[in-house]
Amino acid sequence: MNSVYIGISLQVLLAVLLPILLMVYLQRKKMMSWKSLLIGILIFIVFSQILEKVVHFLVLAPTGTELKWSTNPYIFALYGGLAAGLFEEIGRYFAFTVLLKNHHQFNDGLSYGLGHGGIEAIFIGGMSALNSLLISSMIKTGNLETILGAAATPEEINSIKEQFEQANIMLFATGGLERVFALALHLALSILVLYAVRQQKFKYVIYAILIHAAINFLPALYQAGTVTNLVVIEIFLGVVAVLSIVFIVKMKPKFEN
Repeated sequence: MNSVYIGISLQVLLAVLLPILLMVYLQRKKMMSWKSLLIGILIFIVFSQILEKVVHFLVLAPTGTELKWSTNPYIFALYGGLAAGLFEEIGRYFAFTVLLKNHHQFNDGLSYGLGHGGIEAIFIGGMSALNSLLISSMIKTGNLETILGAAATPEEINSIKEQFEQANIMLFATGGLERVFALALHLALSILVLYAVRQQKFKYVIYAILIHAAINFLPALYQAGTVTNLVVIEIFLGVVAVLSIVFIVKMKPKFEN
């Protein structure tokens, strides 16, 4: 069980502490736009956590891994990717055209991306780590059955125990690593959408939507159980993160010119 606590600590370090450190770094380098960062947080909450979730409620089956009218995992993955792409990239476009009309510098794109991707990392990675910590504590104290009560069957409780007993450090650490990779992507996509606004070329927003959907496709197949190798997913997302950073670096001169 000690390995579980170490893994959870790594997940918190990566998912929660990294966005905060990036915030401090941008502030010290005088590259932080607090308005853009706060708008990034707001848009993520409204477009991703409210509007997108409403559509999911209407479209997805209760399992959350298939559509109400289809059990095909590839259709599910296609829907999931396009939904995320549409809501998040249109949200970025709305932010830069309506809420951030006078904030179209490179630093605004970075700050917005940090707000959007940072709150997602803290919200998803941090909450997941907290949930894992609570469950592992209940297992250690023998209170899991008492607290869950009628909410879970004995088989489900045993399954939860087995998962935590067999868990290793990397299983939890990868949860934080995924948030790091996703943060890099959010920074890159924010720069791309901001560039679309500056150039008044909506086609770049469409590119952002399609890129977002394509990248989410493989993880969605993992969520549906079609792809089972987590290492493949992590390598894929790691490559995407590296490419995202390269893209950000190459785009900076375009904003300066």
